[in-house]
Amino acid sequence: MKNRYKAFLMGSTLAITAMTLTVTTMTATATTMVKKEGVESHNEAWAQHFPLQYDSWKQTIQSERIDDMLAKKPQLAVLWAGYGFAKDYNAPRGHFYAVQDNINSLRTGAPVGPITGPMPTACWSCKSPDVPRMLEKVGEMEYFTGKWAKYGDEIVNPIGCADCHDSQTSELALSRPYLKTALVASGVKLEEITRNDMRSLACAQCHVEYYFKKTEWTDKDGNQKTAAVVTLPWANGLSAEAMEKYYDEIEFKDWTHQISKTPMLKAQHPGYELYKTGIHARSDVSCADCHMPSKNKDGKKYSDHNLQSPLNDIGDTCLNCHDRSEEEFRTIVEQKLQRKEQLMEIGMDNLAKAHLEAGKAWELGATEAEMADILKDIRHGQWRWDYSIASHASFFHAPEETLRLLAVSNEIAQSARLKLVKILAKYGAVEYMAPDFSTKEKAQGLAGVPLAKLVAEKQQFKATLLQEWNQQAVKNGTLNLDSRKGMSDKSSYSN
Repeated sequence: MKNRYKAFLMGSTLAITAMTLTVTTMTATATTMVKKEGVESHNEAWAQHFPLQYDSWKQTIQSERIDDMLAKKPQLAVLWAGYGFAKDYNAPRGHFYAVQDNINSLRTGAPVGPITGPMPTACWSCKSPDVPRMLEKVGEMEYFTGKWAKYGDEIVNPIGCADCHDSQTSELALSRPYLKTALVASGVKLEEITRNDMRSLACAQCHVEYYFKKTEWTDKDGNQKTAAVVTLPWANGLSAEAMEKYYDEIEFKDWTHQISKTPMLKAQHPGYELYKTGIHARSDVSCADCHMPSKNKDGKKYSDHNLQSPLNDIGDTCLNCHDRSEEEFRTIVEQKLQRKEQLMEIGMDNLAKAHLEAGKAWELGATEAEMADILKDIRHGQWRWDYSIASHASFFHAPEETLRLLAVSNEIAQSARLKLVKILAKYGAVEYMAPDFSTKEKAQGLAGVPLAKLVAEKQQFKATLLQEWNQQAVKNGTLNLDSRKGMSDKSSYSN
């Protein structure tokens, strides 16, 4: 035991030394100018200055497989009934596919012009270095005003260099103003942010919880407009409960559930917030340490920009600090993950049944007064469940917090269902059983999702307006079609 502990300390020391050397090396070359003014959103333009980083980033093209999560976990369609995620929800792919996945998703609809479609412009915000370019070009409030289709011919380059680096110096930079606003609101002094902080905050520009805050403003011509501004609910803190309190206090809801009539919250991807509660953050291990390990090619050190799960490269990531064999480490993680999966499945089942049982109660004539506490339980229970798993890697970042949230979520869901038993009994449905939602087709049927219609409309959009967007982007010099070579066009509905 003593030798193992000693080896761990030695390994940790070597790893930290290596990380420090990498940071020093990067800092020494971090004054390269890629563009004299403005934002260089073409990722390929950075390649001549940072070829090793660019080549590794390009490897994210290999993450092309579509994992249809609604098919794998059909409860989701019931949990999100009435919301876009019930239509289409896939496991995340590599950064190379960020723009394409946003375009292909059924959630973004099938606009026929710049003012149509279900989603606001804010839905582009985490998908492309063209976003900071547009923020600089038109201003924050104008950028957040209007529909998603408004910038179809502008947001064309996938997540890349200028999302995290300054085009004039190539140093790490925060290109999204909403993160700076949230940091200040949570008590952080921007001038005190360290370089190691930046190696996580660069990721936090996207891997965070947020909502679209309706904000009235007046443009330069005196026109009154409403912007849907990306806002991080950090004013009360970064925990699930702190954000829930924030949302409850402003009476915010992402949507009203189609079946249970619950005013719902949808967690986005609070990876950074959960990471902050875990052992890695407490040990000052940054996101980049695990997801962008130091590599060496031809005697040149560089940070690997093929962002992926550290479990795909255990030798260069986890084992820098953990004194285990690769096989042993992988087995331990998989065993722990199974526990999370079990609790998650139980939670999804309980919450889905709670929605369906609540729907039956409304159908039988339950009153708003009778349902008030039940809907509050469903809202809070599903928020904790969603918050605990929405960032996908939550269990790896903070296993204890993830399990805690799932356990509390289950307790709240059970509380809602026990209350519903009494309501259903009162209205003569004591033996009511929630309908079967064991397949994607059955669950989407309960959620009222017209899948065939949505797919047909999306295919029509891709054959018409999308082609116009791409042609205009090429004409404007915003898009270099060569940068998309090798890109597949997979989706959950066209595999």
